[in-house]
Amino acid sequence: MTEREGIAAFIHDRFIPIGTVVLAIILLWYAFTVVLNAPFERDQAARAGTEISTPELISNTMSQKRPVLPAPHQVGVEIWKTTVEKKITSKRSLIYHGWVTLSSTMLGFALGTGLGILLAVGIVHSRVLDKSLMPWIITSQTIPILAIAPMVIVVLNAIGISGLLPKAIISMYLSFFPVAVGMVKGLRSPEVMHLDLMHTYNASRSQVFWKLRWPASVPFLFTSMKVAVAISLVGAIVGELPTGASAGLGARLLTGSYYGQTIQIWSALISAAVLAAILVMIIDLIGRSVTRRMGVVS
Repeated sequence: MTEREGIAAFIHDRFIPIGTVVLAIILLWYAFTVVLNAPFERDQAARAGTEISTPELISNTMSQKRPVLPAPHQVGVEIWKTTVEKKITSKRSLIYHGWVTLSSTMLGFALGTGLGILLAVGIVHSRVLDKSLMPWIITSQTIPILAIAPMVIVVLNAIGISGLLPKAIISMYLSFFPVAVGMVKGLRSPEVMHLDLMHTYNASRSQVFWKLRWPASVPFLFTSMKVAVAISLVGAIVGELPTGASAGLGARLLTGSYYGQTIQIWSALISAAVLAAILVMIIDLIGRSVTRRMGVVS
């Protein structure tokens, strides 16, 4: 396949489907903007004793200062103002708040990934842990994170731990689960005949792990890490909510809700979504590179 054919295949397979979905979402967003913001405009016109035409109604619904649902272009302008037109060190900069959230996200993701791998190794190699620990791991994810986050923050603050670590622990709590489950499946993925072959070579348990189980689990690891890094970001944002944090995307959401700044709320939400997408893409690129070096065809 030539370079031009590769680019054309990428556009056809990736860009066009994703672009079509994004375009559909934007069109629906504009439609709901008109529907949800129109009652306010009609009420204002009724109070003034005037009639409002449909073009004027549509135009006004997309330019309100505090809309029920801001239009996409309003959110885009807000993101531009709070990223490009603000200094990175400014507390009104989304880059500054995004970095604060990203720091706790990556620490929680690293801790969660490590914990998930350790739990998976123990479960695969110990029947006792498999029977006793796995049900508790699954049960732990049925507890709402919004109920756990305040308790974690309060308990850690009581023993003098505050700042980055409490939010990272909440992220770890969410992110370890997909890694643990994915790695358990990955470590158990080698076929029985391959395991028997290793036993025939009189391989030790550690040799079976490093030469067979671990290489087989790497694709599963990176797949689960893509889920874990996204959910770790959610945990970091949720961890900022009960603390009344002054920095972070969660803090932007809180400030926007306090003062009814829906455009600010939506700009923080879209920024968080973009940040999550970037993190997932980075993990995906690293995973592709690693598996390609291992000889796995993706």
